[in-house]
Amino acid sequence: MTALELTLLYLLAAVMAVAACRWLKLPAILGYLTAGVLMEPHTLGLAFGQDAESIKYLAEFGVVFLMFVIGLEFNLPKLRAMRRHVFGLGLAQVALTMALVTAGSVLLAWLAPTAWPLGWQTSLALSGAMAMSSTAIVVKMIADRLELDSEHGQRVMGVLLFQDLAVVPLLVLIPALGSPPEALFGALALAGLKAALLITVLLWGGQRVMRWWLTVVARRRSEELFVLNMLLMTLGLAWLTEHAGLSLALGAFICGVLISETEFRVQVEAEIRPFHDVLLGLFFMTIGMLLDWRQVVLQWPLVLALTTLPVLFKLGLVTALARLLGASSGVALRTGLYLAQAGEFGFVLLTLSRREGLLPPELFNPVLAAMVLSMLATPFIVMASNRIVMRLVAGEWLQQSLQMTRIASQSINTRGHVVICGYGRSGQTMARLLEHEDIPTMALDLDPDRVRQAQAAGQSVAFGDAAKSQALVAAGIKRASAVVITYLELPSVLKALAVIRELAPHLPVLVRTQTDRDLDKLRAAGATEVVPESQEGSLMLASHALALVGVPMRRVIRVVQEQREQRYGLLRGFFHGADDASDDEMAEERLQTFVLPDTAAGRTLAELLAGAGELRAIRLRRRNGQPVPPDDGAPLQGGETLVLSGKAEALARAQKVIGA
Repeated sequence: MTALELTLLYLLAAVMAVAACRWLKLPAILGYLTAGVLMEPHTLGLAFGQDAESIKYLAEFGVVFLMFVIGLEFNLPKLRAMRRHVFGLGLAQVALTMALVTAGSVLLAWLAPTAWPLGWQTSLALSGAMAMSSTAIVVKMIADRLELDSEHGQRVMGVLLFQDLAVVPLLVLIPALGSPPEALFGALALAGLKAALLITVLLWGGQRVMRWWLTVVARRRSEELFVLNMLLMTLGLAWLTEHAGLSLALGAFICGVLISETEFRVQVEAEIRPFHDVLLGLFFMTIGMLLDWRQVVLQWPLVLALTTLPVLFKLGLVTALARLLGASSGVALRTGLYLAQAGEFGFVLLTLSRREGLLPPELFNPVLAAMVLSMLATPFIVMASNRIVMRLVAGEWLQQSLQMTRIASQSINTRGHVVICGYGRSGQTMARLLEHEDIPTMALDLDPDRVRQAQAAGQSVAFGDAAKSQALVAAGIKRASAVVITYLELPSVLKALAVIRELAPHLPVLVRTQTDRDLDKLRAAGATEVVPESQEGSLMLASHALALVGVPMRRVIRVVQEQREQRYGLLRGFFHGADDASDDEMAEERLQTFVLPDTAAGRTLAELLAGAGELRAIRLRRRNGQPVPPDDGAPLQGGETLVLSGKAEALARAQKVIGA
């Protein structure tokens, strides 16, 4: 089989496996792993006799680019912000996992040397691989489930961040552990010294050199040259660290960190983003291809033990540590469930251990298979985590009930309020404007620190998930006049819209987006109006530009208003003023406010406007100041304020009909 035919076969397997995972709503990484397993040359023969050495060579490149991307995304400000979880729970998890697993493995080798013939060097290397969890799978699932800002989400992210840090010394340690016993401690000391010197030189002087060189390349204004330069630097630093007796992955990681600290980080991320998922897919496919299922079938009891025991051990350890560090029982158990599996860095350390001769060939496949199986089980464990916690933690149901009670207690005395989903900058600005007009609000947010500070300032905000019906009901959605969704994650917004439409089908819902790319999808999901930030930014830029070049301000406002009328259904029309009496404007749609007389009491909106012509009711405000959605069949009261939209003639007839 030619190289081209083999490449096409790899691509076909990857496309089919990833498409199947998308259809099943599972992470694409599982599809790449499955494709790699099907392509591996030992069993089904789909790789058509490709030797294992070429596959291992391909896997090395997958590891290099994976570590480069991780280094590029390494975020020092984020590390400082989460230092309590990173250096608290994260440090404890990695250190205790390695210590206990190493001690247990050495003890097992002493008790049963024939069944488990491993030295302490191999045990230490395996413990490092076992301490890792899957950043790629877990982070994606946490984001999809709107749990990044939850208590367990913060703890999970802190542990994953420390695991990323822990990989660096392990990449130095494992090659040294492969030295002969008589030279082991000398090799460890030498490796540590070389790593310290190399990393110091690269991080101290490397930033200046990297910034200077990237500036030179950027001045050429060539995208091809920029991408080629990224490849050269990544592979060059990987080669440098390998020749220093360390590992390829360490050099790639350092290259990513160096670039992340320069002003070219955004450009590099933009250039490498199209390749990011492909590089990850390459890595996971090669991992699957290293698996020899013949050995797995022959050693299935060992594979089963290596799958279940580490998962249960990590689940128990992380849960206990989180509980000791102040988490509630439910949060601690959720954190353990999310981190119990193996991770991509575990594969990196495992393949490095094999290359250095630390891991016996007969043990490599069972360990690799166990890690793959635990990662395949991760999405199902995460999706079932809430049911598991509710069943095992007696107080979790009560705690969730108390949370809903707290939300309900804040909203119980409000009617006609606006429910704000997401209390970031946009949500807070919205709340201030509404409260300035004496319109009550009730906000839901998943950031506990933000909620705590806002509540201390006396604002109506509660910790709750806007995509859950219990939180929305507790926030009084059935008594609300409108809902505003201010966060930008499309899957989360669609989920919240589905729940809102189920609870309150006729309630107006405003949605904020960055662009109008998903406009039709959001409207089909139930959004009354979608406000793209890019559209509003463009209108403001255009209005300032028109004013600066001398266009009269009145015309600038008119042009911008016309653009908004074309874009937003709810903003068609404007309030008429004394200086708006031109003939052209008589034919335009406008807004007018009416205070209903006492004679309108008991009549419906449809009856009141029967002879007025084509008019739309935009807003109705009760006598107590509370806004409510206009309802053609609801009885009106005297003293209420009604906002109508229509042409001048229809509004004039409405003035006579209403008698306001």
